[in-house]
Amino acid sequence: MDSRHWPCPSCGDDRDFVQPPCVDGHTEDGGECPEWACADCGTALATGGAVVVRIEAGSARAA
Repeated sequence: MDSRHWPCPSCGDDRDFVQPPCVDGHTEDGGECPEWACADCGTALATGGAVVVRIEAGSARAA
């Protein structure tokens, strides 16, 4: 099982995060599963790129 050291928002300091076996198919093509869990408290984190969507004011109208 892989592990990484990151700040845990629940524990309040750096902790080891482990990556359990991926059941969602993220690793089938050789990729990395984005799901990690704090080894101490179990808080889950998802890693990866963020999707940014731009919404311009006034471009949508209510019906």
